[in-house]
Amino acid sequence: MAGRYDKNPFDEEEEEVNPFADTTARGKAPGQSKFGGGLFSTRTASVPPASNSRLSPLPPEPAGFSYEREATVDIPLDTASGGSRNQDLKKKEKELQAKEAELRRREQEVRRKEEAVARAGVVLEEKNWPPFFPIIHHDIANEIPIHLQRLQYVAFSTYLGLVLCLLWNIIAVTTAWIKGEGVRIWFLAIIFFLAGVPGAYVLWYRPLYRAFRNESALRFGWFFLFYLLHIAFCIFAAVAPPIVFRGKSLTGILPAVDLVGGNALVGIFYFIGFGLFCLESVVSIWVIQQVYMYFRGSGKAAELKREAARGAMRAAL
Repeated sequence: MAGRYDKNPFDEEEEEVNPFADTTARGKAPGQSKFGGGLFSTRTASVPPASNSRLSPLPPEPAGFSYEREATVDIPLDTASGGSRNQDLKKKEKELQAKEAELRRREQEVRRKEEAVARAGVVLEEKNWPPFFPIIHHDIANEIPIHLQRLQYVAFSTYLGLVLCLLWNIIAVTTAWIKGEGVRIWFLAIIFFLAGVPGAYVLWYRPLYRAFRNESALRFGWFFLFYLLHIAFCIFAAVAPPIVFRGKSLTGILPAVDLVGGNALVGIFYFIGFGLFCLESVVSIWVIQQVYMYFRGSGKAAELKREAARGAMRAAL
């Protein structure tokens, strides 16, 4: 079915009225076109009303629209899991408090034992040397009087020198054994090392350390006795007379001269050992001389004390 505006707008039979035209000019002569007036006529074609648009009008805005804040929605929490979590935290806190109380009790017990040992006059010596594998207690800087520290360090160097001499003795004797001197001298070199290193520490170095720390006359006497034996052994090893297995178990001057003609490498090793034993003997003689002077209370010892006191005063100022 045809709509209201489905007719041809250029149809001459029906006239449309221009709403903007003058009302007096609406009547026209018969046979005159509705576009009369020629090219410059002011009459225009009519525009279809807006109701003819195919687009649907926008829906009206709701009158109740507002910018009020929407009501918040409460989300219930899981009270059961929260309660169990709080109980776990309280339990862990109680466990930590119990452990802390136990550690505090043990610390107080250890402190009481240390105080009791200190009152009894017993000195606890913690092993701290060598640093990579502590086997002995050694703290010259904190336990030896300042005027004796230099002498104690030199005495310690003679102990380390003895260790070096006996270790090099094993190397040289092993070389001589490989060159055909027999295995007995090698076993003797091992015995010298295993007996000499711990024996020197126990018999003369530790007594000297404690004598300087506590001013004990008994320990001084113990040191003098065994340090003299130490010096005698070093002099004997430097010479190495042919008493025990031709003397080749020690790197002295006599076996060095005997071996250098047959094998130059073995002879050189023995000459190096001879030099080490000579150096050890000379330094050890100086140490026992200084210790004896201090023990006898000579003017040198008093001078060392005065120098140490002056140095401490200058450091304090």
